[in-house]
Amino acid sequence: MNVVTTFVDKRKQKQVKYERSMLRELSINILQGRVKQYFGSSRLTSNLIMNSGIEEACYDVAIEAYLLGAKFSRFGYFGEPIEAVKPRCEKEERHLIDTLYNFFLFWGKGEEGVGSEELYYLCEQYVDSWWREGFMKGEKKYKLRLH
Repeated sequence: MNVVTTFVDKRKQKQVKYERSMLRELSINILQGRVKQYFGSSRLTSNLIMNSGIEEACYDVAIEAYLLGAKFSRFGYFGEPIEAVKPRCEKEERHLIDTLYNFFLFWGKGEEGVGSEELYYLCEQYVDSWWREGFMKGEKKYKLRLH
């Protein structure tokens, strides 16, 4: 007797398989380097990065942004420029930025005060860089037919 599967199950299986293949290209060293690059040099966050919980939150947001960019890379493969694709995931990307920003505010104990706008822009640039990297690598996978 055959097992009956639905299209939803098949789509989820395919999505998980694609995400796993994308995550194989990431390493913890790359994640650590990018966190230090964006948040280690800022006077607002340099003392917070020592907390392993904040660093792990940065990793989580980076992975989610990377996978989001990879998900939308299909449109780039079919010829759309990255600037035309980016507004399609504006809501999800804004959620990631807000999540990271609020996490920094929570663990910062109010020390950000004046520099909170600068901190928000740092979070925005961090998420954008991971989204773009996921988009580029996903587009490359589509071109090489590795998806």
